[in-house]
Amino acid sequence: MADIVSPKTRSRMMAGIKSGNTKPEIVIRSGLHKKGFRFRLHDRKLPGKPDLVFPRHGAVIFVNGCFWHGHDCHLFKWPKTREDFWKNKISSNKARDITNIATIKNAGWRVAVVWECALKGKARLELDSVIDLCSFWLRNGANELEVRGNESGASI
Repeated sequence: MADIVSPKTRSRMMAGIKSGNTKPEIVIRSGLHKKGFRFRLHDRKLPGKPDLVFPRHGAVIFVNGCFWHGHDCHLFKWPKTREDFWKNKISSNKARDITNIATIKNAGWRVAVVWECALKGKARLELDSVIDLCSFWLRNGANELEVRGNESGASI
């Protein structure tokens, strides 16, 4: 199936996609800041540059886009063009995520992942619920948290 936009337009569109300070990330950090949490952003000393780093709580939060990280939800669809490129790209991202999270955990940090589908789309959760889950996790000391859209549920 051919792309519906020209290669030049597609290139411009893809170049405009940010890796940090995305809307889902800003929503999460704003909600946690209102709850009194203080954090560092995109700490380059840690593998994968976690979106939020909470030194006081020994925790990090990644806010992952479902497409770029190959999440198994309704927001992820394999592109129909350049299939080999995208399979390689997204598979590499997933492998890098696994390695980065393992390295961070081995260094003694707790890790949470908030997926984009928890914040938007047909399976989204209430924003207050997502913030409350993250807040509870930060305070209770559990090692891991993954927040996904309703179709998959949230788990601590």
